[in-house]
Amino acid sequence: MSDSYVKIRLVVLSFLQFAVWGSYLTSMGRYLGGYGLGAEIGWFYSVQGLVSIFMPAIIGVVADRWVPAQRLLSFCHIVAALFMAITGYVAFKMDYNVAFNDIFWTYTVSVAFYMPTLALSNSVSYTALEKAGLDTVRSFPFIRVFGTVGFIISMLIVDYTGFQNNCVQFFVSAIWGVLLALYSLSLPHCPVNGAGGKKSLFSALGLEAFRLFAKPKMAVFFIFSMLLGVALQISNGYANLYISGFGDIPQYAGAYVVEHTNVLISLSQVSETLCILLIPYFLGRFGIKRVMLIAMIAWVLRFLFLGVGNPGMPGVMFFVMSMLVYGVAFDFFNISGSLFVDNEVPEGMRSGAQGLFMLMTNGLGASVGVMVAQGIVNYFTQNQTNFDGWSIVWCIFAGYALFIAVLFAFVFKEKRIRNG
Repeated sequence: MSDSYVKIRLVVLSFLQFAVWGSYLTSMGRYLGGYGLGAEIGWFYSVQGLVSIFMPAIIGVVADRWVPAQRLLSFCHIVAALFMAITGYVAFKMDYNVAFNDIFWTYTVSVAFYMPTLALSNSVSYTALEKAGLDTVRSFPFIRVFGTVGFIISMLIVDYTGFQNNCVQFFVSAIWGVLLALYSLSLPHCPVNGAGGKKSLFSALGLEAFRLFAKPKMAVFFIFSMLLGVALQISNGYANLYISGFGDIPQYAGAYVVEHTNVLISLSQVSETLCILLIPYFLGRFGIKRVMLIAMIAWVLRFLFLGVGNPGMPGVMFFVMSMLVYGVAFDFFNISGSLFVDNEVPEGMRSGAQGLFMLMTNGLGASVGVMVAQGIVNYFTQNQTNFDGWSIVWCIFAGYALFIAVLFAFVFKEKRIRNG
């Protein structure tokens, strides 16, 4: 196979991988709130982090020892799609009588099998690139960009069809998942690692990385990773519901960003794509500590702009700015943090350390974050109807991010990462 053909195959993989997620991640809160489950939004978003604590590690061991990654990728996606379709079917049948227990558990099973595929799709891509003799460091970022493109296009499809307001978004996700499950079977073979069977289960699950907590510097870093990870899923869970809620106010009814909130939120993903390109310059110029501080301040602005914005002019510009700073907030923290881990740990522990970083941020941090956020939202907004309360909510989130930034500035001791 030619180099171009391999890249095109992997571009399609990346596109479909994130199209599955983009169908509901930013709009599910809007559906839940509109169908009387606004007080339970936190549970639906926190479960993504909870299953990320153990499922990727378990599925990773299976891929290493017994089942080729491309086949396991197909299996996980077909199971995830099946249970997402069941979730959509039950929600459709129950309509406005839908209750938490009607859809939460099938949704949880779907998410439990989807989250490990984020790592599996990367493994399949790396293997295919290596087999083709291509440099993964140079080739993969271009391929990964199309994952964001897939996420955005899926968001826009759900928006312009009106599915962001109802449960059909779950069916859209399931359709993407079935397509990807079938497509995965045609991808290059990923051999099982025979040596992996000689490792202890403790080692295979990457638990040795927890020994890094014995080093004060790494312990501080991972703790702050968890504390900032609290912010990761809050706006995904509540921004769409919050902005669409302005439609109940006569002066904002029918406003474009109220009717097409996913279009507005898609600017966050566009910003994320562009900010990836800025990271090498900022890391080389300012160092890891300042880059992470920039990310933390960006989270402050992300929440603050949401709190002071509205769908009219000039208020809508604050919404736009909130979306644009998201790329800095997300990328500068996640990617610079990943590079810091890569440079600070021994080569033999890098995979486990990266897994620990993801566990602290997208696992523990994000799960705790959305559950605490749920309590704050419920208390101040009285089931999302009080917009003065919403302003307080976003300011609380902004204040939290600012507190973490100040604390990080004083506690974390920087060591510049090596260049080149």
